[in-house]
Amino acid sequence: MSLLEAGHRCSWAESDPLYREYHDTEWGKPVYDDRKLFEMLTLEGAQAGLSWITILKKRPAYRRAFNDFDPGKVARYDSRKIERLLRNEGIVRNRLKIETAVKNARAFLGVQKEYGSFSRYIWQFAGGAPIQNAWTSLTQIPVTTPESDLMSKDLKRRGFSFVGSTICYAFMQAVGMVNDHTTTCFRYEEIRQMHRPRRA
Repeated sequence: MSLLEAGHRCSWAESDPLYREYHDTEWGKPVYDDRKLFEMLTLEGAQAGLSWITILKKRPAYRRAFNDFDPGKVARYDSRKIERLLRNEGIVRNRLKIETAVKNARAFLGVQKEYGSFSRYIWQFAGGAPIQNAWTSLTQIPVTTPESDLMSKDLKRRGFSFVGSTICYAFMQAVGMVNDHTTTCFRYEEIRQMHRPRRA
């Protein structure tokens, strides 16, 4: 019997079908695609002060509203576009968060220009490959780490906002820079097998 058949998944994912789908198919899976990384960084910032399930429910509307998270297009949003977004009931209508998404898109393009890709830049904070943790309980999982502290500090230096260490660590968890599935979760071993080898 597999762990999934035995009903073993991270307990935080059991409260809602949308959480279960997200946990089972996305959370912790290593992401190297720049557009997906921009999406997750934007959504983690939008989540600040709210529950993640709220953002998951709004994600389809976010994708429509933010040109499917194309950073080049979001970076060109002007004040009129921001005002339209503030009237969009499908997203979190917080001016600071919307303006930050545009600001961060511009900073994101700057990182792409310097490094060739945002992925190459951001993965350095995990040493180039996913950090494999081995938590047996959710209570063991930290909300920040030295790696997320460094990421937060460097992103802020580059002009990003809504990138505190807690948000950065949640982002790292979401995009598979760390494997924070508990060891009893059926996804733990699946995710562990997905990592890319560290670059020499």
